[in-house]
Amino acid sequence: MTQDQLQQLLTDFRHQLHQHPELSGQEADTAQRVADFLQDTAPDHVYKNIAGNGLAVVYDSGQPGPKVMFRCELDALPIAETNALAYASATANVSHKCGHDGHMAIMCGLAYLLAEDRPAKGKVILLFQPAEETGEGAKQILQGPSWQEIQPDYLFALHNIPGMTKHVLCSRPGIFAAASKGVTITLTGHTAHAAHPEQGKSPAAALSYLIDYLSKLPQQSSAFHDFTLVTIIHALLGEVAFGITPGYAELRATLRSYRNEDMHTLTRLVAEAVQQQAQKYGLSFTIAEQDVFTAVVNDAEAHAYLEQAALAADLSLELMPQPMRWSEDFGYFSPHCKTTFFGLGAGEAQPVLHHPAYDFPDDIILTGSRMFTEIARRILA
Repeated sequence: MTQDQLQQLLTDFRHQLHQHPELSGQEADTAQRVADFLQDTAPDHVYKNIAGNGLAVVYDSGQPGPKVMFRCELDALPIAETNALAYASATANVSHKCGHDGHMAIMCGLAYLLAEDRPAKGKVILLFQPAEETGEGAKQILQGPSWQEIQPDYLFALHNIPGMTKHVLCSRPGIFAAASKGVTITLTGHTAHAAHPEQGKSPAAALSYLIDYLSKLPQQSSAFHDFTLVTIIHALLGEVAFGITPGYAELRATLRSYRNEDMHTLTRLVAEAVQQQAQKYGLSFTIAEQDVFTAVVNDAEAHAYLEQAALAADLSLELMPQPMRWSEDFGYFSPHCKTTFFGLGAGEAQPVLHHPAYDFPDDIILTGSRMFTEIARRILA
């Protein structure tokens, strides 16, 4: 198959995936489409239903050697597409606005290249992971029975980066992307007539204090080793009724840090502040966590293979001065194998990730496939 033929094959498949997106935890049809598409590459083993809808496809040299895994994501987002594309999403209010359709196409390109030129030793494993957007997929894979069989020595992944020149790579040894978590705080007192607020227990003062305090927490530089951020995303107080003193409040915030240890400190300080305010005003409270991501940490040895592969592929690799502020559940894999994550430029004029007009650029598919292939060759030569 020529490069042009492979490009067209992968582009057509990416458009098919784009047209049929599925949300986190619902990716059964997407996984089956991938499995069907890869049949012609004659994989040596296929693991299905990993962590729900996950898929792992193995290409085995038949010789002893390292296991090298590459990972992409299956899930789409609850965003209505605004693009007038021939292959626009056919599912209302769901679309691939993070480029996971493109990441899957890149992995499928790697599969076709492996089918033509198997590794000299060891195994290459392609992991199509569910539920990345919610931060649940990687954790569930690590807890599942298949992980013991597919656990790699090295694990690599990429993400397209809008605003960055196409085909240019970016990465850094050490911390690549931030840890983050969402917290939902509830404060419960009891209502009273608005004419007699002293007869109720309003959480208004506590809510006001927490909005200000949490926003300023990162300024306590002595408590943290590196960058931290608290973003207030939602607040609710009482009911829309002028005769009622409120008895209930909710506050939602996203906590973010480059270092996992700073996330632990940030979480503790939030909990202490909530408890103190609840006691001060006689309120009960709860704190719940959602969308929890650990920091993505690039192993030095694995990152060196990335640098060698970029050189061999004649691609520019820019070393980032600071980690990315966004999060990725790829970080959960870092304690279990040698991991490296990198970015692939998606074009300066490309809308940002999660924008309703975003669409993965087809012309960078084979760039990603080539990078993955070169990494595998460096390790399994």
